[in-house]
Amino acid sequence: MSEIKDKYEKKVVAAMQEKFGYKNKMSVPKIQKVVVNTGFGRIIGNKTKDEQRKFSEYVINNFSQITGQKPVLTAARTSISSFKLREGSVIGSKVTLRGKKMYDFLEKVVNIVLPRSRDFRGINTMAVDKGGNLNIGIKEHIIFPEISPEKSPIILGLQITVTTSANSKEEGLELFRLLDFPIKKS
Repeated sequence: MSEIKDKYEKKVVAAMQEKFGYKNKMSVPKIQKVVVNTGFGRIIGNKTKDEQRKFSEYVINNFSQITGQKPVLTAARTSISSFKLREGSVIGSKVTLRGKKMYDFLEKVVNIVLPRSRDFRGINTMAVDKGGNLNIGIKEHIIFPEISPEKSPIILGLQITVTTSANSKEEGLELFRLLDFPIKKS
């Protein structure tokens, strides 16, 4: 069993029930899914079809190594001429994680990746929105241990969104603090 899931069941449920007065342990907020995405439309905007295909394969390989799941390529919904963007062209990729893969990925991010990142002093409380969901931006994908910096000619930025069933920012912050996410003291 995952360390985060085990901690949630043994420690977090009781502490959240005590603090917020939930009558039933099923009403305690929990992590529902993690979405990891990146946009690379600017990088491949003026490349040939063959170069775009190779770059998409590079992104798929890196994302598969990082998350343990094959990503879905996202396409542009509309054409925007000033950005040299055509409707249907590939501009990003995303992965939605649930269950065991989600907990394994979160453990890796909290215990290995964030402490490895440059000038990391904790996650800002502003990263939790009013719905209790956490958004983390990572500037370089090479801080993940699976990626070799020598074999990565292009550095990608990632956005990690942790979706919870919390109803407010306070509930979400408390959930992440109890799960030992490195949240800054406000």
